[in-house]
Amino acid sequence: MNNELITMAKGLIDEKLPLVSNLSNLSSLIKDNIKGTSWAGFYLSNEMHDELFLGPFQGSVACTLIPFNKGVCGKAAYTKVTQLVPDVNKFKGHIACSSTSRSEIVIPIIKNNECYGVIDLDSDDYDNFNEEDAKTLEAIADLVSILF
Repeated sequence: MNNELITMAKGLIDEKLPLVSNLSNLSSLIKDNIKGTSWAGFYLSNEMHDELFLGPFQGSVACTLIPFNKGVCGKAAYTKVTQLVPDVNKFKGHIACSSTSRSEIVIPIIKNNECYGVIDLDSDDYDNFNEEDAKTLEAIADLVSILF
């Protein structure tokens, strides 16, 4: 686990600021500090908790709406379980927002057993993310959950 990144994330989160401000800075922090990341950002749940919409991110243009249980982000939101995908081409139902993306990690943001969104990272390299990244991002997702 990258405790330094978690500490930096904790320092950025300010409950007095709008959600978009917090998530914008966090997406930049994450992209800059997890090696090989080509896209980092947030998808947020709608009020029905059945669809994700694009939130703050760093990277290329992205998909704007993702149903729960569709693609890597939707599966993470639906199952409330981190998805670590070394090769997106082998993930059944992968939604290709970028043709250059090769691996992905998605962490659900859970509060009171509801998924309020996900942290999504893409890489142009296969097998870019690992269990240490997952644990670090899960800790950040726990910190982010206080904003909902």
